[in-house]
Amino acid sequence: MALRPVHVIMKALDAAAVGRFWAEALGWSAYRPGATTYVGPHGGLVWPHPVAVGVDVVPVPDPKTPVKNRVHLDLATTSADHQAELVARLQALGATSTDVGQGEVPWTVLADPEGNEFCVLEPREVYRDTGPVAALVVDCADPRLMARFWGEALDWTLREVSDDHAVLRSAQDVGPYLEFLRTPGVKTVPDRVHLDLLPCPGDDKAAEVERLRALGATDLDVGQGDVPWTCLTDPEGHEFCVLAPS
Repeated sequence: MALRPVHVIMKALDAAAVGRFWAEALGWSAYRPGATTYVGPHGGLVWPHPVAVGVDVVPVPDPKTPVKNRVHLDLATTSADHQAELVARLQALGATSTDVGQGEVPWTVLADPEGNEFCVLEPREVYRDTGPVAALVVDCADPRLMARFWGEALDWTLREVSDDHAVLRSAQDVGPYLEFLRTPGVKTVPDRVHLDLLPCPGDDKAAEVERLRALGATDLDVGQGDVPWTCLTDPEGHEFCVLAPS
């Protein structure tokens, strides 16, 4: 029994516009299967994708607060020239430079047109085969705690864990990494960005939700009403959803 991340939910006032931005940023396509804008690899909407973790942009009525998101995307590059070209292209698409206290670092911190922070990384060998999204990064107080919970929750492999950083990746070593970074401060506002998880084929959603509760997940009511997915929070309060197999 296990779950797999199938997409990153990103909330936006203008889901179509933000979806178009991320499609251009990642070199993917924007699909409109309904009210949301789904961003995934070219070639038609494939869900769940066997390798990529897509971005599903969901319309909401409220803008992002000034508080820094505690979940963000890191984008991969293959060379210094690629990094510079990608940053310039993203700024032309509407991204803005932002200061989150990073100081002098080799990566570039930007925000999308609605203020969601993300990083364009300098080339790193570890991310050479991830595709455009190197990692989904979660700020947290205790990476070891988060690694225990998410390592049990997912059908992914724990690759690294320390007091400051924990890393997971799919058991097949494909697609992006999921990383937990020890960060000052605590979560004070709802996540603007979060993961949606899907049971593996043949697994039961209700049983998976019960397993997550036993691991330390907590039920979450965001006014979702009667829906086929279940909203939960992890041990540090980050929201995520467990979807029903289609």
